[in-house]
This record gives sequence, C-alpha cells and structure tokens, in this order.
Amino acid sequence: MTISGSDSAPLDPGARVDMQRFCSTLDRSSSIGAGRPGGLSRLALTDADREMRDVFVAWCREAALEVRVDRVGNIFARREGREPTSAPVLLGSHLDTQANGGRFDGVVGVLGALEVVRRLADLGHTTKRPIEIVSWTNEEGARFSPPMTASGCYAGAYTVDWVHDRRAEDGARFGDELARIGYCGDAPVGGTPDAYLELHIEQGPILSAEGTALGIVSHAYASHGFQVAFTGETAHTGPWPMERRRNALVAAARLMVAVDEIGWDHAGTGGKATAARVSAWPNKAGTLSEWAEVVCDVRHECAVTAGVMAERTRRAIGEAAARSGCDATIVDSWSWGGRIFSDELAELGRLTARRLGYSWRDIPSQAGHDAYFLSRVCPTAMIFTPCRDGVTHNSEELAEPGDLEPGLNLLLHVAAARADR
Repeated sequence: MTISGSDSAPLDPGARVDMQRFCSTLDRSSSIGAGRPGGLSRLALTDADREMRDVFVAWCREAALEVRVDRVGNIFARREGREPTSAPVLLGSHLDTQANGGRFDGVVGVLGALEVVRRLADLGHTTKRPIEIVSWTNEEGARFSPPMTASGCYAGAYTVDWVHDRRAEDGARFGDELARIGYCGDAPVGGTPDAYLELHIEQGPILSAEGTALGIVSHAYASHGFQVAFTGETAHTGPWPMERRRNALVAAARLMVAVDEIGWDHAGTGGKATAARVSAWPNKAGTLSEWAEVVCDVRHECAVTAGVMAERTRRAIGEAAARSGCDATIVDSWSWGGRIFSDELAELGRLTARRLGYSWRDIPSQAGHDAYFLSRVCPTAMIFTPCRDGVTHNSEELAEPGDLEPGLNLLLHVAAARADR
C-alpha cells in the first residue's frame, strides 16, 4: 500500500509553521481549566482535562488524523506515511498541568506537534514514515503519583493494573476517573516507534538569560524520587506525654527538613533536593496524626552524586521514623535521567538549527519529562525553547510567540527529516 501526495523530495528548506494558527490553538487551550490569573489548573482526569482532550481530539480529526486511545488514556493521532507499515515517528508531550500551572508546560509540545502535522498537510508533503502525535496522561503527577505515569506504562516500567490503581489524595482511583471522563481506551499500551521528539519550554533560566533561541537537550539530571508513609497513632495533644507520642506528622516534618539539608549540601555543584508534598491524617488541631506521607526527590547532573544523595535520603527516612516513634514505609520509588538521549537525533537538531539560522546550545534537562521513559524504547530527543526568567509550575509562566517559533520550526524540519529517512 502506498499513499499519494508528495514524492520522495525532502521538505522545502524554506518551510515554516503557521504561527497565527498555532497561537490560536494555544489560546483555546489557555481557556480550559483556568487557575490563578494567567495560569491553568488542569489536573489529570478532571473535567477540565476531559474538555481539553475533547477539543484536541476534534482538532486531530479535522486534520484527517486517525485517533486512538490506549488503556491508560494516552491519545495518539496518526498521519499516514507513504510506507504505512514503517514504524512511526512520535511527536508530543502532555496537556495536564500543575495546580498552579502555566499555559505552556507540556501544552506547547502537543499543540506544536499538531501544527507540524497541519503544516505538512498544507505543503502537500507526505513523509515516508507515519507521524503520530501523542498526548501522554498524567505527566505532572499533581493528582496521581508518580509523575509520567502513562508514558512509563507505555515503556513497560508499570503495568496497566498498577496505573489504574493509583489513588489521588481524595481517594479517587486513576482507572475509575479515566473511565468517568470517557478516556479509558481499548488500544493496547506500548509500541516500537522509530523515534520520539518532544518540544518543551526549558523550565529554567539559561536560554532566557543568554538570549539563545534553542536548547538541544544532551542529557538529563539523574533523579531519584520517594513516596514515604509514616505510621504512628492518634492521641490528645494536651494530656498525652511527650515520651509516648508517635506523631506521624512530626516524622514527616523531620524528613522534609533533612531532604532540604541534603539539597543545600550539594547546591554548590548544582544538586537539588526537594520535599514537595505532605499529607497527614487526621491533620486536625488537638490531635496527633496517625499517618503522614511525603513525596520527595533528589537530583544531580552527576549520577554518582545523585546516588549518594538518594542513599542519604533513605537513611533520613529511618532516622525521622525512629526519632518520632513511628514506622516508615517507602510506598514507591523511581529513578530516571542520565545519558539517555539519542546522539544521532541531537546532531540532526544541531545541524538543522544551523541551517535555519537559529542560535542554539547543548543543555541538560533538570525536570522530568515523558521523553525519559520513551528513551527506553526508541531513539529520543528533546528541543527546549526559552521561557521568561525560567519561571514554570507557576501561573506567571510565559513564553512569547517569538520564543516558541524557532523551536516549532526546528521540530517541523527534524520530524520531516526523520520520518523521510
């Protein structure tokens, strides 16, 4: 079977994306799941997430793409190639946001992929390989822990049943919420794509400070995360003796302080350690908490140092429990990062950036991305664009059209080149 359209000629080197159309789709996304002024609060598997998914799917179908949804809610939109049996090139990111999220984190990668496919159609260019846009479920982990849940499942790190059994703080179950919003698909999870390309705002200040148009991601900070539960017992805060207290909230607090100190101990070499989330029960005045949970992580560009920081965190978990008379359980842990990206794709990005006349630099990724898991199953690359002052996971997150346009054009040309090979 062959697809009519363009011949085997490469994409016109003068081709550029339609920024007016891209900005229109971005503006529509920015109206769904409004958070604080200027930002979004579009948590995974909420009604706002469903609305955004519905709009995205409609756009894909209007572009004559074949849409499928897998069992963990990942959405794929396929543009057929001249050789439909060839492994596809995947382009994408995520549409969910943090509770105080911005309008660009993740969203630019999905809508940028849509613009690439639309622009190829405008130009009458049908690539040799199929191109598939993908929107991954629950990248942020803001509602269901851990982050990058569904891309991890795609890469074989988690099972479908394990993902479906994730629980939000309010007790909501991932699989039930997926079904409730109508996005528990029947497509199998996983695949063997030819490559994966992810466009993303930097989420750091380097490109913005330098005035550099593009970042070609060379590697990722080594990261280790922990979900830790402490168990004590309730008691009255007035009469109960100090020596008999088993306050799980205090154990959690001790761990959070210890993690912060680990970060400061390694800050001079770029290390970071964060206790970003704590929950407790009953968490009421006058009563000691019987249960508390902390989510924390450590990161460093050097994998060995990151490992040392992770081991210090494990020791701190035991020490926090012992000092507070509580029991500790590592409910979940995860690790990612390192030299995980394709040198071949990175070099294609550099050469293409030069040809298009854009300034660029190699840059590490310090945040987690779905690309980390995709790198386990196929050659993977990331392109960073500047965001103002590196502000992100914040309603003040900002990337102007001029900040995004070079990255979108680079994605267009790199995707076409990879899919035509």
